[in-house]
Amino acid sequence: MAMSDQNQDVLAALPPVPHTLEIAGETLELTPLKIGELPAFVRAIRPFATYIGVEVDWLALFGERGEDVLVALAVAARRPREWVAQLSLDAAIQLAEAVFEVNADFFIRQVTPALLRLAGRIGKLGDSAGPILSSASSTTATATPTS
Repeated sequence: MAMSDQNQDVLAALPPVPHTLEIAGETLELTPLKIGELPAFVRAIRPFATYIGVEVDWLALFGERGEDVLVALAVAARRPREWVAQLSLDAAIQLAEAVFEVNADFFIRQVTPALLRLAGRIGKLGDSAGPILSSASSTTATATPTS
């Protein structure tokens, strides 16, 4: 095994360095989600996973799926939902961005492939649906003599 491979193995075995964040007068040390936290987190993000991308429209996300976002942030920050709910919008966005950054590996390996599979299934549905007929066109055939 090459020296760089050994170094990578050693680094992979070390616990992740927490992402320290000052929010609402508290210092949070965010680390990647633990396996026991994943079920609640995945249930919370599933309804808004399609919103997650390079650029997130936070206002739309909070407006349409705010309750789910609060639960996901509470799980990932290891804080009560009520604590997250009292945050200002700026602080909540800062927390959300930090949570997604710290858990980027999870999103890249799990969420993104799931979204790509979903997009592929949607594309196949569109392909198999055939041509779209206009509802305004006439469905009555006109009889014409052939001879």
